[in-house]
Amino acid sequence: MKEFVVKKCMKCGAIVKVIEDCHCSCGIECCGEEMKVLLPNSVDAAVEKHVPNYEIRDGKVFVTVNHVMEEEHFIEWIAFVFEDKEVITYLEPGKDAVAHCKYVPGSTIYAYCNKHGLWKKTVE
Repeated sequence: MKEFVVKKCMKCGAIVKVIEDCHCSCGIECCGEEMKVLLPNSVDAAVEKHVPNYEIRDGKVFVTVNHVMEEEHFIEWIAFVFEDKEVITYLEPGKDAVAHCKYVPGSTIYAYCNKHGLWKKTVE
């Protein structure tokens, strides 16, 4: 399985999902600077909760992120990565940070907070 790579412009905040990264020395650029790889956290050290929680029911994984969903601070998306697939649910402020997908042991769940970055958890 290919690695799940997300890059961010540290000037304007643009985010890209990398399908195939640059193989030369220039890198992927935005605003005249190389975009930075977002490394996922897995230990929840902030007051707000970021690490995705999940429950398995009827062959599906149901994910919740116990996080505020305010206009200025929210979980933007939740991604499920398994086998050769990536399933992304885009979220909106004012709605719950929830998503679901089929249950695949060993898959990875990513949650992206617009203020605190990328977080992950492996499904057992």
